[in-house]
Amino acid sequence: MKQLIRVIIIVVVAAGVLALRLWRRGRRGRPARPAGTARGAALGRLTGYTGLVAAREIRQRIRGRMFRIGTLVILAVVAAVIVIPALNSGKAQTYRVGVVGALSAPLRAAVVAASRSIGTTVRLVPEAGLAAARADLRSGRVSLVILDARAVEVSKPVSATDTSTSGQLVRAVSTTLGVDEAVESARLSAAQAARLASARPLPVTSLQRGSASTSGRNTTTVGLVLVFVMLTQYNAWTLIGVMEEKSSRVVEVLLAAVRPVELLGGKVLGIGLVAFAQAGLVVAFALVLAKAVGSDLLHGTAPVALASTLAWLVLGYAFYCWVYAAAGSMAERQDQVQSLALPLSLPLIFGYVISLTVASSGNPSTFFDVLAYLPLTAPFAMPALVSLGAVTWWEFAASAAISVVCTVGVARLATGIYRRAILRTGRRVRIRELVSGLAR
Repeated sequence: MKQLIRVIIIVVVAAGVLALRLWRRGRRGRPARPAGTARGAALGRLTGYTGLVAAREIRQRIRGRMFRIGTLVILAVVAAVIVIPALNSGKAQTYRVGVVGALSAPLRAAVVAASRSIGTTVRLVPEAGLAAARADLRSGRVSLVILDARAVEVSKPVSATDTSTSGQLVRAVSTTLGVDEAVESARLSAAQAARLASARPLPVTSLQRGSASTSGRNTTTVGLVLVFVMLTQYNAWTLIGVMEEKSSRVVEVLLAAVRPVELLGGKVLGIGLVAFAQAGLVVAFALVLAKAVGSDLLHGTAPVALASTLAWLVLGYAFYCWVYAAAGSMAERQDQVQSLALPLSLPLIFGYVISLTVASSGNPSTFFDVLAYLPLTAPFAMPALVSLGAVTWWEFAASAAISVVCTVGVARLATGIYRRAILRTGRRVRIRELVSGLAR
């Protein structure tokens, strides 16, 4: 685990170094700096045009009403997911069990202990007779009836595969009564019966590593939902933002002073910083709220799983943002954006759905292992494997390295597409035209 945490830190640092190198490369050969305010000139000397564009994007997104409303909605949903189960967990249902005839004190204690073993409680209710017990059973005043400590009667049949709490309670009570009857039939002494009751189960070992606990799977599900919502929202912002600058002709003014790589890099960097800040706020809010209300939804959350989710949120956005930015430069109207957004979101939806399925089952297949190495689906598949404990540190590092290398290639390709398509107006730019232009 420590090695995996170390690898995650190295990946984040490497991504920062790569971004710095791209920023420095973008500063070389830029056109002359236009005149501006002293504050803007000072900021430009420190960060360059890429930083100025990123700061502009951050201000626009944070000041926007949709960002504030969206953040409040996300926090409200997270609060509901954490608080509502915590409130319901404090209201454990007590099952009423009717008793017809005599029931010894040791057997009463055994029935109560059996109910606690399945996570519930019972209240033993004395019945005047069999007719009264069956009337209470039909009306629902009692859940089951114990007849003379030798039989159990219920209102509806309970199958052996019934996993409900009431079904487990019926089987636990019937098993307890059966064991008591077997002890009496064998005519065991009190010491022998006590020894039998205090018997401990033998240790069980397995050849394969166990699957994640229920709380761990819940945390994995929450992390996958967070990554999907963030990637979908902020990639859509990138696509629409590029399209709006093109349709309003603002980009023509900006490109008179800023190189295309600086403009595009600043846009994706600014939106990415907002995305990571919002994700950090949501995670911190969830952890603090879960601790405050005593929720076990995030109980047992491994730091490595949390760090992996945030790391792949960064890597996933770094890969997809360039694709969406290039697509936005090819569109000029809202209907064109919608036709482009659907095919681009299909890999996200596919990776999200299959990762949720694997996280709920806890049994990743070989096909899913392969998806963890593809940059299109790795932002969902790899965090799921980390939470399930089905991946080593070097496999995580290999997947991150593949994603970084592919991101560099996609960034170069997207920058070329953006440079050729952003100033073409009047109609939607076809991919064939861009491919032929890049091939020259």
